[in-house]
Amino acid sequence: MLSFIFRRTLAAIPVLFLVILITFILVRLAPGGPFDEERNVPPQVLENLNKRYHLDDPIHVQFFSYVGNLLQGDFGPSYKYPNRTVTEIIASGAPVTIELGFYALLFAIIIGSAAGVFASLKPNSWRDYTPMSIAMIGICVPSFVMGPLLILCFGIWINWLPVSGWGQNPMDKLLPAITLGSTYAAYVARLTRGGMLEVLSQDYIRTARAKGLPEWRVISLHALRGGLTPVIAFLGPAAAGLLSGSFVVESIFQIPGIGRFFLQAAFNRDYTMILGTTIFFAFLIIIFNMLTDIIMVWINPKLRQESFGK
Repeated sequence: MLSFIFRRTLAAIPVLFLVILITFILVRLAPGGPFDEERNVPPQVLENLNKRYHLDDPIHVQFFSYVGNLLQGDFGPSYKYPNRTVTEIIASGAPVTIELGFYALLFAIIIGSAAGVFASLKPNSWRDYTPMSIAMIGICVPSFVMGPLLILCFGIWINWLPVSGWGQNPMDKLLPAITLGSTYAAYVARLTRGGMLEVLSQDYIRTARAKGLPEWRVISLHALRGGLTPVIAFLGPAAAGLLSGSFVVESIFQIPGIGRFFLQAAFNRDYTMILGTTIFFAFLIIIFNMLTDIIMVWINPKLRQESFGK
């Protein structure tokens, strides 16, 4: 297992480097600069600002200088927040964004898996069609539509839940987590249904039933392990989508995460902030994908044999 993890780590290094390179080039190719929106800046002052942040150096010099600082854990200063570094800004917003993503992923796994198992036990019946129809609606409705609808229903009409903020009250986190996780709960439900239907038709399931085992033991001890395999494989891409989708949800519910800083950085051409948040999220996504691969290899003997045999 250690050699498998080591190989996955080595494979992730060039991926992360390409993310840094492509992002660096794209932000520099975008029209405008970080100081173009400043009011009444004399040309000499603008020249001094570019010199202060080395923006007048050749682009390849800027890139390798940035990578060198990055290897030392320095994301650089923020052009729009001169008294704060990018590392400080990410450190202040990352816990909230990660917490939101965790709650949304937990909601997606619990609700989606339960709906998928429920539908697979009685295929082509109302117990199948009802949750799958709801899942299709969840897939079709994006988060920027789902969020205002939930706010309208539960925050304004019924007045049950708060509609903004991120405090110590657990109810503050319910609507954002549902908004962010609803689409992925729908995908998990359909994947669980398909995986369970395939497993329930296997010979070892029929054997377990023929031995007189209760249905709940057949499902929980024998069918779920194989039926949830597609869901586990989906967790890596789902985590990536949840992290990137949190930007929209944070804006809707006024959550103090990284999303608002990233959006402001994109409008303000804050190069270092854009790079820092992109690299941070890319690193998290690589970690999630690696964990997904490890879990897949651990629960699937065939994959474990193929991976360790190389």
